[in-house]
Parts: sequence; structure tokens; C-alpha cells
Amino acid sequence: MKRTVSLIMSLILLVTLAACGASSQKQPPSANSEQTESASEGASGAQTVPTEVPSLDQIKLGDFTDLQASVQFKTHRTDIVDTVLVGYVADFQKTYPNIEITYEAITDYAETMTTRVSTPEWGDVCMIPTTIPNTELINYFEPLGDTEALAQTYNFADNKANAGVTYGISSTNNVQGVLYNKAVYTQAGIDALPKTPDEFLDALKKIKDSTDAIPLYTNFAAGWTMGAWDAYIGGSATGDPNFMQQVLPHAKDPFKDRGDGTGPFAVYNVLYQVVQQGLVEDDPSTTDWEGSKGMFNRGEIATMILGSWAIVQMQEAGPNPADVGYMPFPITVQGTQYASAGPDYCYGINKNSSVENKIASMLYTKYLVENSNFDYDQGGIPTVKEHKLPDTLSAFDGIDLVADNPALAGEEDLFTNINVDSEVSLNMDNQHVIDIVEAALGGTKTIEEITGEWNARWTASQEKYGVTPQ
Repeated sequence: MKRTVSLIMSLILLVTLAACGASSQKQPPSANSEQTESASEGASGAQTVPTEVPSLDQIKLGDFTDLQASVQFKTHRTDIVDTVLVGYVADFQKTYPNIEITYEAITDYAETMTTRVSTPEWGDVCMIPTTIPNTELINYFEPLGDTEALAQTYNFADNKANAGVTYGISSTNNVQGVLYNKAVYTQAGIDALPKTPDEFLDALKKIKDSTDAIPLYTNFAAGWTMGAWDAYIGGSATGDPNFMQQVLPHAKDPFKDRGDGTGPFAVYNVLYQVVQQGLVEDDPSTTDWEGSKGMFNRGEIATMILGSWAIVQMQEAGPNPADVGYMPFPITVQGTQYASAGPDYCYGINKNSSVENKIASMLYTKYLVENSNFDYDQGGIPTVKEHKLPDTLSAFDGIDLVADNPALAGEEDLFTNINVDSEVSLNMDNQHVIDIVEAALGGTKTIEEITGEWNARWTASQEKYGVTPQ
């Protein structure tokens, strides 16, 4: 479950990162580097510890079986830290009995780790906070390898990369869609999944009129859950892989109503409309994230807006896992539905750890990505390209999946700079989404007024960074 940090923390981070920006570029070891070769290797696969760390594609599970290390792993998965993750450690230690893995689960993960990574001794492996610009990854994380080489094996190898070097590899990969309870939708007489905002609103009205289920549960009180809405404004709403990092920083009034049910406005307008029309829980301020899982499984909730990572959690929350469905976000662009897809949190290794701990961390990261089935078990797109899609994503057959392309050369920080300076803070701070719910509940502003304010601030920030909106 991704959590987002406040704008204040984001600004503090950017200042801290800027102070570290003078670091020289560190390249991953060459595939021919003598340091990556075994000085002595027996039948057990044991190897002498090299003086540099092999890259993720160079290292092999079964190498360095005599390595002794103690790895501290920071995770956001408070829900499975004492169960699933412990099982991974036990399985890994069948091959590496002398590598100790200790997990620390952090509730306010993004905010806490944003602060911690600025100090050298935060641990050995973490889920890289999304607040760190890719250009600054070198200051905190060990290179995992050449991006082009890693991309031959792993999906989204360029997500946490800069200058051709990858610093983070995805733990699982989400398709951005909509959770829906199949039984409730059937009871409401919804025979075809909605493909446009209007069809979606009509479906929710049918659910309200003909069932006892809450049509759409906002999970407003949890706060972090509101950030899920930002995930649909790119590929899902436009079908354009360049939209987020290349188009949006240059676009004129990007949050305005396009008039055709597409684009960012269409996404946020769905939220505004469902709240204004009473198609949500009676009091959003009292929602219960943990409790909502069982409510959804039992058919007390019909729909929730969350990434595909949530599928398994809903299936495991009650006696009706077969009722948990997942569909594309209801937007159609010129006759075609798209779905944004990309990594969840990415594993990153502390560049300041000892060589032994770095190698142990690299081995455990490779195990998690290739052998643990974590990504598959969480209902996501597997990180390894050869692994098949899970059955839970069958509704996405024939849907065009869109992964965001990186920024243009020389503009790596442009989106982040405009996003932070404008205080819109897409995918960083949830206040802009919270504002929509509060305005819809209180009738204080229209969605056009809200997005108009965003556009004004976005334009001012574009001008500040030398962009002429087009």
C-alpha cells in the first residue's frame, strides 16, 4: 500500500537532494569486471566475496552460499511482515543460511523513509520512496545494473533509472483499474462493464437503487487511499505513454474539461460526481480501510478505486474470493480503452552498506523478484517478463496497457519541479484529491472551479521554469 508524503516533506527532500547533487556518476560494474568473477568456487556454489558488487543480471542465485551478512529491510507492508515476508526469508535461507534478513515494517512509510534515506545508515534494502527524483537516486542507492541489459529480463527496468543505470527494480507491477464485486453488479442487473464515466455513474445509481451495497466506497478517512485517483490521469485517461512526463509539463491548462470524457478532468470529475450524488458511504470521514476489505468481500461495498495490488487483499478478507473482480477505469479514448500500468514500490539497496551486505541484498532482491512469486501472488503484473499474467486480470484481455515513458533528455526534473512548485502535487500529496471530496460534500466549489485553480498554479509554475504552455 503506497503512502504519500506531505508537500512540506517533499519540499524539504528536494532541498536536501539538491545539496547532494554534486556527487559524481557511478557506473555499475562491467559484465567483464574481474571483481564479479569467482576467486574460488566449489560444488556448493560458494564464492570469495568480490571487492565490488555484481549487478542484478550478473549475480546468480546459488552464488556466494558461504556469505555471512545481516540485512535490514525496510518495508511498507505492515499487513504481511509477520507472515508472508517471514516465509520468504525462511525459503531464502535454505540456500543462504548465513544471511540474516530482518524486516522493519513502517506505517507512515513514505514520510519516514523520505527522511531516513538522507542519512547513510538507514538499513540495507528498502522500497524506494516515490518522492526521490530519478536524477538523485545515485546519491542514495547502489546501481543494480545497466538499464538496457536489465530491460531484457525485467518489466519497467527504467522506472528507477537515470543516465542508463537502474537503481531500483519493481517489487510488483500494478495495472490501474477498479475493484468491483461481481455478485453485487449482477444483482443490480449490470450485464456489461461500464466503459465511460456516464456509464459508470449509471451503474452506481443502479446499485444504489436495487441493492443494499454502498455503490462506491471512498476510503476517505485513510487519506493515502485518495492518492489512487492520480494513477488514472495518464495512460488510462489519455492512452498516451508520453502524457505524464513529456506532455503534462508543457500542456496548457491540462486539467480543463476536454468535453469528451477523457483526460485528467474526466477522472477527477468521476470522484466529484459520485460524492455529490450520494453514491458513496454516508459519512466519508468515518471510513475504515481494514474493515472495508471484509465489507467488499461480503458484498456490502460494490466498488473501490485502487490499484491491482488490492485484489488479493480483498479476496483474502472473507468467504467470497470469487466475487472480487477488477475492471479497467471507465474511460474510452476514441473507441479504445487503455489502462495505466507500471511498478509499485521498487527495491533499492543502500549505497553505503558494506560490500557483504550489498551482495546479500542483491541476492535477496533477486530472489524476491524471480523466485518468491510475490508480484504474482499480489495480483500484479510479474516483474520477470517471462512470467504469465494472473487470472485476476482477465478483464484486461484486449485492453491496451500503457506504461509511462520517461522524461525527455534534459527535462528529467521538469515535471517534478512544476508539480511541487504549483502545489498540485500529483502522486505526491493527497490534499488536491481530498479537496475534491470536501468540496463535493459541502457544495463549496464546483469541479470546474477546483481544476481551474490547479491550471492557474500550473501555468505560473511552467512560466517560472521557462516553459511556454502549448
